Amino acid sequence: MGHRSGSVLVLTTSSDVTADAVLRVLAERRVPVVRLDPGTDLHAGASLTATYSVDGQRGTLRTSSRELDLTAVRSVWVRRPSPYEGPPGLDGQDRRFAASQTFWGAGGILASLPGAHYVNHPRHNREAEYKPAQLAAAQQCGFHVPHTLITNDADEAREFATRHVGGTVYKPVWNTPYSVDGKARAVWVREVRSQEINNAVTACPHMFQARIPKAYDTRVTAVGDRLFGIRIDSPDVDWRYRQDRMRCHPIGIPSSVAETVTRYLATFRLTFGAFDFAVTADGTWHFLECNPNGQWAWQPAGTTHRIAVAIADQLERGHDQ
Repeated sequence: MGHRSGSVLVLTTSSDVTADAVLRVLAERRVPVVRLDPGTDLHAGASLTATYSVDGQRGTLRTSSRELDLTAVRSVWVRRPSPYEGPPGLDGQDRRFAASQTFWGAGGILASLPGAHYVNHPRHNREAEYKPAQLAAAQQCGFHVPHTLITNDADEAREFATRHVGGTVYKPVWNTPYSVDGKARAVWVREVRSQEINNAVTACPHMFQARIPKAYDTRVTAVGDRLFGIRIDSPDVDWRYRQDRMRCHPIGIPSSVAETVTRYLATFRLTFGAFDFAVTADGTWHFLECNPNGQWAWQPAGTTHRIAVAIADQLERGHDQ
């Protein structure tokens, strides 16, 4: 396999077991890897420096164990780094100021390494995370997209729910951290009736979607031109709600779906994407969403390993593909 030399830079937390699956593959291949969580490590002894001049761009990352020439990075895997929240020893506006400067400064350096192959580039991740952009791109690429309403108008929402006699579901447009009495809570996809919709909708945009009479769900994990499909059987509208009651196994991906997945990735310039579909009894795959940085290590062991190998292949090859 041809590839460029240099280290792979992995941006993620120290406890990310999903990243560990890929790092084990790279270690077996003796590919040098530097792991960094910039939101925390840069406040715990790591340092990042970049210079820009007529002689070009240079940069150095120093950690407790490594010194990395940023011009020699072959690939960057933007996995799950911590948010930029500033040094824990600062409070109030000083911490907010430091967090903002770190995001735009360190984040900007790490997003503009010369010659590096990004999986995915953080800018492309962000563009692809907007639910309205996902739905628009899915329609343009040729996916079957459920009738969807995003609104902060309660009357519009009630009319939408009334009109869809097959049922309506509510989905958050972003997975915002939420807690009740200090305990983290998740906002799941759930069915909603028109009489349940009140003027609280006016506080922010809400997403409502015609419920698909699905026979089962599918997840398609795309890594470059390699696609990995699984069928998910769950008694819940949102299979993530009770994963202990979910069953999944590998499934073939129709060629028409595979071709549309490829067009969608190209639209957002993504190397990786985790696609969710609802499949009806007639075999139609209905697009629900694509998480450009979705989790995948929960899938059957064989599928998980093949995805890890595919990501390792991307990172090892860098831009020489």
